[in-house]
Formats: sequence, C-alpha cells, structure tokens
Amino acid sequence: MKLLLVEDNRELSCWLTKLLTESGYAVEQAFTGKEASHFLLTQSYDAILLDLTLPDMNGQTVLKKLRNLKDEVPVLIISALDTLGDIIENLNLGADDYMAKPFDIQELEARLRSLLRRSSGKTNPIITCGSLNYDTNKKIFSSRNNDLNLTPREHGVLETLIRHSHKTVPKNKLSDGLCTLNDTVSPKALEIYIVRVRKKIENSGAQIITLRGLGYMLTNDDAS
Repeated sequence: MKLLLVEDNRELSCWLTKLLTESGYAVEQAFTGKEASHFLLTQSYDAILLDLTLPDMNGQTVLKKLRNLKDEVPVLIISALDTLGDIIENLNLGADDYMAKPFDIQELEARLRSLLRRSSGKTNPIITCGSLNYDTNKKIFSSRNNDLNLTPREHGVLETLIRHSHKTVPKNKLSDGLCTLNDTVSPKALEIYIVRVRKKIENSGAQIITLRGLGYMLTNDDAS
C-alpha cells in the first residue's frame, strides 16, 4: 500500500518512513505543501498522513485542494494542534481521522489500517477470498490454517488484490503500490511476482485471473 507522508520535520518524517516501510508500506515524503500538492496531482496513494504546520502553506490548504479535486483518498491528520476545535474543524474539512503529537506508532498504524479497511469497503480486520485469509492487523496471509511465506513484494501484490477482490486491478495500480518515485517495478517484474503468488495460493480456493489489457483480479475458484 502506498502512502504520502507530509511532514516538515525531517527527523520525524524519516523515522516514520523507516517504521512504516518496515511494516510493508511504500512511503513517499513531502516536506512542504507545494511538494504535497505536486505529488497529489501526479501520483495516486492509498492514504495520506498530513501535518498541519507546514513552512509554505498550512495542511488545511493541502486538504482543501485535495477534496476540491474530488479525491477521496483517506487522510489522517498528525498535528501538535490538539484542541477540540482544531480536531472538529479539520474533520469537517474532509479529514478522516486526527492524531495529536506526540503519538504512539502502534496506535498510528492501527488507525491507518482502519482507514484502509474502510476505504476498501471491508470493515472486518480479516479479509477472505475462498480459504485465503488476510489478517490486516497482523499483516499475515494464511490458507487452511497455514501461514503463507511471501516476500515483501509478493505480499504487496496479494494485499492489493485481496483488498479489491472480485474487482479488476490495473497493472499500474499494482506497480504503484509496490514502489515510490525513487523505486520502480517493471512490467516484467510484476508478471514474475504474479506467477510466484499464483503458486503460493494455488490450494487456497482463490485464484488470480489475468484480464488482458485491463489487469488482474483475485476471485474464488467457484466464481470463475
């Protein structure tokens, strides 16, 4: 899953990026509102972590621009401004959640997982397809009571597919979810990941269907 972290404190931004990357997210950093606005016009994200006190414009302006574009990507505000008025104002502007600094990284990740579940229309922390299960809290795939051994990029491919199960996922969305602006995934590499994941879920009752010219879909064997 691909995140945009908008935070002008570079030490905090790098710390958060490191921890979120270790948890399996692809994270891009923006240190100013201008950078964030540019990224939001040229890239797509699964969620945004947004600080309010940026050096060139406040986070509210970034949020307003985003919502004016009719972009409904989940936004989690992270700010030292923690009065009830601040929280209500930003939620009314279109933020999905609000955390006051300093915060606990485990709580941040839990809030983030909740936002991602809601945005994909799945409120249960366990997502299923056939006998393939994905525990979004523990970030573990299992089938028939056995955990699947996946590389980080295989995990990223399968996570995107199961969050959008029974729906077509374009190839570029799968690739974008695995990389940042400084990292790319070639079409050939993506095909290799798909082949590997297919082998690892072949006894799970779920399968990945190739839709030529469109992308891929994860569905039940019985639904094909």
